[in-house]
Amino acid sequence: MKKTSKLALLFSLSVALLSGCSFPGLASTSDENTVAITGGITSEAQILGAVVAGMVEHYTDKNTTVINNLATTTINHQAMMNGDASISAARYTGTDLTTTLGLEPESDPQAAFDKVKSEFEQRYQQTWFPSYGFDNTYVFLVRKDTAEKYGLEKVSDLKDVADQLVAGVDTAWITRVGDGYDGFQKAYGFSFQNILPMQIGLVYDAVDNGKMDIVLGYSTDGRIGSYDLVMLEDDLNFFPPYDAAPIVDDKLLKETPEIGDALNKLAGKIDTEKMQELNYQVDNDLLEPTVVAERFLEENNYFEGE
Repeated sequence: MKKTSKLALLFSLSVALLSGCSFPGLASTSDENTVAITGGITSEAQILGAVVAGMVEHYTDKNTTVINNLATTTINHQAMMNGDASISAARYTGTDLTTTLGLEPESDPQAAFDKVKSEFEQRYQQTWFPSYGFDNTYVFLVRKDTAEKYGLEKVSDLKDVADQLVAGVDTAWITRVGDGYDGFQKAYGFSFQNILPMQIGLVYDAVDNGKMDIVLGYSTDGRIGSYDLVMLEDDLNFFPPYDAAPIVDDKLLKETPEIGDALNKLAGKIDTEKMQELNYQVDNDLLEPTVVAERFLEENNYFEGE
């Protein structure tokens, strides 16, 4: 058993990934004793990437490197398929179900998990681990003054005022099939006055500063609390479950089964409130994701005995 003195060697790579191309600069850091892990562009994905790295280093003799600033699920998936990474730390059932697998949305959380787990094993020889314990679904957000002005509590309340509102949403959501904007318009029966594509990390500042009337964010984001934003209830249950979990390449699991044992210890250990709290420490208190992750693991003694 190895106590880690560091969590990860963190790469900030802003790349446009072309199908079949490897991430530049990884070859010099890749070796048989180093496990590459994809994080992401959000605080949450970067925290989870560091959490996974910490668990791997604590329970195995492997070193880790975390690749952050991968903006989409597709890029994360391509990094795994190209062999640039062997673990993807922050993947979400609803997203991979419709985007990576091209299947219909599934409203039942267990059914969604079962589908992605089975399909990823069959198609990609990758193991989908149990959820960390939280569902990070999409949520529409407004400022308190906007909610009070229009009497907004749930998404259906937008129907009579949506043609007056400018919305900022995740770039990928606009064109997504099933649970994207087209499906949303059909389900709820209205459209926004204008809808602008944005990086998901920018929507919170945009609505807080009044540049947008309403934005589509993530339910576990710490900035919801720091900006005192109002979450509108998805009263028609349009958005499918987005349970967060890590994915690991089967080859790595066969070579180092201790990694599977380590990641199984994280199952159900991070609920929605805890993830919001961890995200808040990054987004509001401006702590580094690696610091937040390390503190979390140390406070829980790396879930030894779990």
